[in-house]
Amino acid sequence: MHTLYLNITKEQLPIIYRKEYNVKFCGLEKLHPFDTKKYGHIFKILTDSGMISHKTVVVPNEAKNEHLLLVHKKKYLKSLKCSFKVAKIAEIAPLILVPNCLIQKAYLRPMRFQTGGSVLAGKLALDRGWSINIGGGFHHCSASKGGGFCVYADITLLIQFLFYHFPKQVRSNIFKINKKIELQFQVQKVMIVDLDAHQGNGYEADFKGNDNIYIMDVYNKWIYPKDIRARQAIKKNVPIDYNTSDELYLKTIKKNFLEALSEFKPNIIIYNAGTDIPAGDRLGGLSVSEQGIISRDEFIFHQAISRKIPIVMLTSGGYQKKTARIIANSILNLYELGLINNSQEYYF
Repeated sequence: MHTLYLNITKEQLPIIYRKEYNVKFCGLEKLHPFDTKKYGHIFKILTDSGMISHKTVVVPNEAKNEHLLLVHKKKYLKSLKCSFKVAKIAEIAPLILVPNCLIQKAYLRPMRFQTGGSVLAGKLALDRGWSINIGGGFHHCSASKGGGFCVYADITLLIQFLFYHFPKQVRSNIFKINKKIELQFQVQKVMIVDLDAHQGNGYEADFKGNDNIYIMDVYNKWIYPKDIRARQAIKKNVPIDYNTSDELYLKTIKKNFLEALSEFKPNIIIYNAGTDIPAGDRLGGLSVSEQGIISRDEFIFHQAISRKIPIVMLTSGGYQKKTARIIANSILNLYELGLINNSQEYYF
């Protein structure tokens, strides 16, 4: 199998991170609204809590061109060698003046590591029933076009890798002594649950017309990207208004997610758990509290785990300094409730 899929030890939790996720670019990252070091902050909070350590976290490999080409067009990847193109996607105008070799190292390489982490998360969710990539969720990037800070289509890649590497259901009686049956899980149907404040127009463009993909997208209808064409791919389209707060938000999520699960039986759920929905996030425009986000994540995981549906969580958007702590507290809540653990038992 390829270098992005790794086997992990029984001591490791399927939580994926490496220090190279964080973007450090001679101070230019401070011009961006995104906290480019939030991934490291999340990791520190989780390690300080004792939940994970450098030994138990899963360290992913970098997604190389050979991996990216499963989805991305050669022309698009070649265009990233132009600083103007990257500056436009990242929405950092001064990058136009930066030599591309530096952009590749300081910005694109971290994004490729996060993309590798997302692909790995798909495989680990099948192994353990769940996985969390402390990064990824670049939902504005499609096979041929980047945008909204998103350079690589990690969600599309994650799913296409699963389709490619887990196409069949294979049973074998190799454990005859214990009368057990080994099952290689079949991935035919995937549900994407996108709860970032912005519409996930990248993967939507990639999967438009694909009946094996069920997309539930809950987003602020008044903000970027307002992509009407990509919206046609959404099976459960849930536009919401500015300043939506906890009670209405959680009621909307619960109602629509339960309906989605009654309409479609996925082999795996890709949960794009954006945290750009709290009050004060000027890009998200919503008013959900920290506890509202924790309750949201708890509900999504509970529904998936109780139905024995493997779930991948990607951290996606979130543009405030407090975002890292919100994400970490939500993960700790899932752990304390036993919704995520290091059980070696297969779900299938």
